[in-house]
Amino acid sequence: MWTLLRTALYASLVPTIALAEPSRYVLPEETAAFQPGLGVEAVQNNCLSCHSADYVTTQPPQLGRNFWQGVVSRMVKAHNAPIPESDVELIVDYLSRTY
Repeated sequence: MWTLLRTALYASLVPTIALAEPSRYVLPEETAAFQPGLGVEAVQNNCLSCHSADYVTTQPPQLGRNFWQGVVSRMVKAHNAPIPESDVELIVDYLSRTY
């Protein structure tokens, strides 16, 4: 009985899957940019591969080094951001000094 139901379900999905077209999205242009400064290249090379500069520039100002250390640590550990260990301190220094 279950085999018959599964077969009927799969057979009903085949036409839908065959007709599905890939979705295309047009993203808005980037409007935010990181401020110039020592370490901005490390931020641009690592952070922009996952999110826009808005994520940083819209944070409340002067949150301090501990805040940015926590953010970068969370990006690496929780979100598996591929940030080389050699860039982590550069990024934290830049963010805590600039934002």
